[in-house]
Amino acid sequence: MTDAHLDPNRRHDAVLLFDVLDGNPNGDPDAGNQPRVDVETGQGLVTDVSLKRKVRDQIPLIRPDEPRYKIFVEADTALNTNIIRAFTATGTPVSKKTTPDQRRIVQEWLCNEFFDVRMFGGVVGTGDGNAGRIRGPLQITFARSIDRVLVQGHGITRITQTTEKDISEGGESTEMGSKWTVHYGLYRAHIHYSASRGIQTGVTSEDLAIFWQTLTNLFEHNRASGRGEMDTKGLYAFTHDDVYGRARASQLFNRITIKPLTTTPRTINDYKIDVVEAEYSGVTLTTLVG
Repeated sequence: MTDAHLDPNRRHDAVLLFDVLDGNPNGDPDAGNQPRVDVETGQGLVTDVSLKRKVRDQIPLIRPDEPRYKIFVEADTALNTNIIRAFTATGTPVSKKTTPDQRRIVQEWLCNEFFDVRMFGGVVGTGDGNAGRIRGPLQITFARSIDRVLVQGHGITRITQTTEKDISEGGESTEMGSKWTVHYGLYRAHIHYSASRGIQTGVTSEDLAIFWQTLTNLFEHNRASGRGEMDTKGLYAFTHDDVYGRARASQLFNRITIKPLTTTPRTINDYKIDVVEAEYSGVTLTTLVG
């Protein structure tokens, strides 16, 4: 029997908790790469794009060079190149004006070829070949810190100059730089899986198992000095017993409450995390991390 949270024919809603210590979890390029914050509340933010990137980066490590587990949104690879590949592989004429049947054939090939298309969907109608848009079953929200975060800039120096000219003409022996950190923050994101869309894109139990695995190890293979220490601290999956669902996601998410035990939290132990075990009819809670 398939574990409930691995069944692609059921709806899933999940809560992801992760923290950062002395690092920048997601820099904002419009603000000098400072950690993203809600300007009204001071809570830290991490975008859904950042979280999906970390999922994508792990797939080649978990399933290297395996069919069905290629990544569509990848560095140094043009999206149009993969779209044209799909047209060619299916024998579909490359055109901006395609019929619904032609788009369906190309979309099925893309879903079967690329893990992230199958799970997250994507716009595949760019360039000369118009395959339309694939609506993926998985959606991840922005992550938001439980409390306000303190963002601090740090001046740094290095003893090596960038160019010979800097040494000969500038006469400087060091160069100045800066980096931004959050001293500590506990972040919460929500995840939604639509079984009806998963059936359309061909999601399997193995796909879901790999997805949960990537969230468990979200930062283990994505280390960087600028991010400090980041770690998954909680992953709670609510599984409905059918495609449509037995309760609203907000009702389920309210069963997980997080309260600070001090005014300046510095570890996960400075929070009280309560998970209400009483279940809604037709909904099963699986604690994957926590």
